[in-house]
Amino acid sequence: MSTSSNAPYHHGDLRNALLTAALVILEREGEAGLGLRDLARAVGVSPAAPYRHFDSRAGLLEALAVTGFQKFSAEMRAVSEAHPADPLAAMGRTYLRFALDNRALFRLMFSPQLKRDNRPGLRIAAEAAFDTLRKVSGGYTTAGRIAALAAWSKVHGLAVLLLDEQIALRPGETVDQLIAQVIDQR
Repeated sequence: MSTSSNAPYHHGDLRNALLTAALVILEREGEAGLGLRDLARAVGVSPAAPYRHFDSRAGLLEALAVTGFQKFSAEMRAVSEAHPADPLAAMGRTYLRFALDNRALFRLMFSPQLKRDNRPGLRIAAEAAFDTLRKVSGGYTTAGRIAALAAWSKVHGLAVLLLDEQIALRPGETVDQLIAQVIDQR
């Protein structure tokens, strides 16, 4: 069998092959374009094969969101370590760049359809992402939690406004310039 790129597929790591193909479909067609049968066809396996790894479409969406949070957390940790003078600002820029570069995945990660209470893997991945922010915002005190929530609210709100094209850029202004100005505003 072959993938959509006509490269031979060996069944060594089907789960990751399915997630990789699902991310491509998600970014190209949105969440509505994701179905397990179509995904199987894209990877070049039988229609039943994805069910060995995901019990349902909801299970696939959860796995994609978990993958997104893991990637997101890794990027946030890396940038905070690389910018010790102002890790919070660096994380804010990274958060916004992640949202803009991974539009459909970002929306899926924060989708109200994926109830974290019913999905422990998703809850753990989301909490790990929040913990990266908490560590640079004052730790695990009440004040640290509130500082992290304030920072998160600021960048998440800006991300959604940018994704929904609710902010008009001024002539000559780039998205990155706007992001820098908002992040540097304290």
